[in-house]
Amino acid sequence: MELTPQSPRDAAGPKRALRRVRNLLALPIAAIVLSGCTLPSFGAFKSDTKTGQSTYHLWQWFSVGAIVIGGFTLLLMAYVMIRYRRRSDSIPKQTQYHLPLEITYTIIPILIVIGLFVSTVVVENKVTANPPTNVKIDVNAFQWGWKFTYPGYNAVVVGQTTQAPTMEMPVNTNVHISLTSSDVIHGFYVPKFNFSRYALPGVDNIFTFDAINTGTFFGQCSQLCGLYHSLMWFHVKVVTMSQYKAWLASFNTPAGIAAAKAANEATNQQTSTGVATKNAYGGS
Repeated sequence: MELTPQSPRDAAGPKRALRRVRNLLALPIAAIVLSGCTLPSFGAFKSDTKTGQSTYHLWQWFSVGAIVIGGFTLLLMAYVMIRYRRRSDSIPKQTQYHLPLEITYTIIPILIVIGLFVSTVVVENKVTANPPTNVKIDVNAFQWGWKFTYPGYNAVVVGQTTQAPTMEMPVNTNVHISLTSSDVIHGFYVPKFNFSRYALPGVDNIFTFDAINTGTFFGQCSQLCGLYHSLMWFHVKVVTMSQYKAWLASFNTPAGIAAAKAANEATNQQTSTGVATKNAYGGS
């Protein structure tokens, strides 16, 4: 049997096919890389609170579901475009009223939407629940700072613009936060808690934190609220219960009482005049 050398045209065929496959694969890979997608978090924090972790897991499942459904849809589109691409001027056979298929692609999306809705309601109920607790903190936002008051104690922490006050709270304990605003709409946002709430004038917005890890976590105002919005920072410091009680007790000293009084006076001046006062009281 005589072997004939492969013609250049025949050799180019596999190369063209390989190049097409490579180009098709490069497009989704480039999209993933350029999007900055991080796995398996999909851009969210795992969270250091119980409710924040529930939100994190919900976000994960939503992201995975979106990828699966989107990928399946793209495959169907690619199949139709390749399988039924134009080969001649004749119109292919037309088919309609495929009842089993129509029922399938109607019921499946409905079930998906129901699953998304139910899982969202379950997680949102956890986030908005306010179980009983004796640990309460009043948070007041104002242009452009934060005031943390501990009802029943002398503890008051205030910070404005270049200051970053610290809200101290115990770990593994439900902590009720009562959030208000003295002037405009602010946003109480702690990224590593996966949590944000509006601070609204005239509205007492109540929610619960249940931190599972100790540490200091960065927070900031998430709503454009004026000239020094970008400097409206704070910290949340999570400590053990014994450390928390000792910290509260430190405000019962004459120096602590005087500091709390001065902090209140500085805050009253700030919110009444609208001019940032640089008092030296509060956490940093």
